[in-house]
Amino acid sequence: MESILPELQKTSREAAKLRRAPHSQRAGVLTHLAGLLTENVALILAENRKDLERMDREDPKYDRLLLNEARIHALADSLREVSRLEDPAGKVLLEKTLPNGLLLKKVTTPMGVVGTIFESRPNVTIDVAALCLLSGNAAVLKGGKEADYSNRAFVQLIHRALRENGLPEEVVLLLPTDRKFMTELLQADRYVDLIIPRGSQGLISFVRENSRIPTIETGAGVCHVYVEKTADLAMAAEIIVNAKASRPSVCNSLDCVILDAAVAPELIPGLKAGFEKYAIEVFADEASLPYFREADFRVQPARAEDFGKEWLDFKLSVKTVNSPDEALDHIREYSSRHSEAIVTRDPELAQRFLEEVDAAAVYHNASTRFTDGGEFGLGAEIGISTQKLHARGPFALEKLVTEKWVVTGDGQVRW
Repeated sequence: MESILPELQKTSREAAKLRRAPHSQRAGVLTHLAGLLTENVALILAENRKDLERMDREDPKYDRLLLNEARIHALADSLREVSRLEDPAGKVLLEKTLPNGLLLKKVTTPMGVVGTIFESRPNVTIDVAALCLLSGNAAVLKGGKEADYSNRAFVQLIHRALRENGLPEEVVLLLPTDRKFMTELLQADRYVDLIIPRGSQGLISFVRENSRIPTIETGAGVCHVYVEKTADLAMAAEIIVNAKASRPSVCNSLDCVILDAAVAPELIPGLKAGFEKYAIEVFADEASLPYFREADFRVQPARAEDFGKEWLDFKLSVKTVNSPDEALDHIREYSSRHSEAIVTRDPELAQRFLEEVDAAAVYHNASTRFTDGGEFGLGAEIGISTQKLHARGPFALEKLVTEKWVVTGDGQVRW
């Protein structure tokens, strides 16, 4: 393929048919696709194995790439859940009659064509397609070469579900993995209305710097848990282990524990069992390092670059502070504004943290792992937006619309 512009042009043209399709027809595509996923588990796993064979098992991206029967059935369940959601398009936000008799309405309308660029997570193909189709948007998918076999298997089933429900398959377009098409996509503002990069900070920065199309940043997750001196330490230990170990390769996993110096001697031994179970490696600052060594942890002295780092692995850094002000300063300096948590029994301090910390999601006495469209009851998500315009947090169905003014008259003119 010399150029992707002809394909983008077709997708843009066919998007109008999708916008006209009733909600029931678009929802029917998703329920039909859910059935196709469960009927074709063996095919999907066979294609996924081809991708897995090309990746080192020690690579943190391996878990993101991995599909199994449970994950495929979970995707099917998510499709059914999304299909039951209310259509975000076509809602009347404002309606009034002007003095000259014009009837004025402000209504929600699909974005049009949504481009998503992502790395090594084939489930994103299904999530993005589902959310775009139900909201009346066409989807352009630019996946990484690591997941190419898996992505193509999913898109074949998506196209089948579209055809068998009377909609054009061109409204979901999977682009070639060649990097040379990245810039062409980012310059195609005539055919694509929104770009959402989902992946490494390097990918996100490249898109932001080179796109002529409005971009929603789903940023890297550098997430902190601050254990304040009044915290329930058993609760704190459980939250820390969960936030790090339940799925370390995702963006809402824990990267840095901030410990009040007063609780470090007691809390650190309480982490031992959970850290050993998951072979979590610690990069500890000078103040906490002796406690970790005394308790015989897998520990190394932290370097400056170990803070503000998204590990995506069974590793985390530890910072010791002497006050909430120090903790907040550390988060302010190193946070990616994704998800931040405090563990404390002090309600006033908790409220200060929730109000003052600048992040898409802030938590009191809970794991950061809940920052997720499904967990928040939004169905699937395209990513976690860490910016403030036009959406923040889980970028889900409700954010895939914009506004349109609809004006009805009976011959009014303005001179």
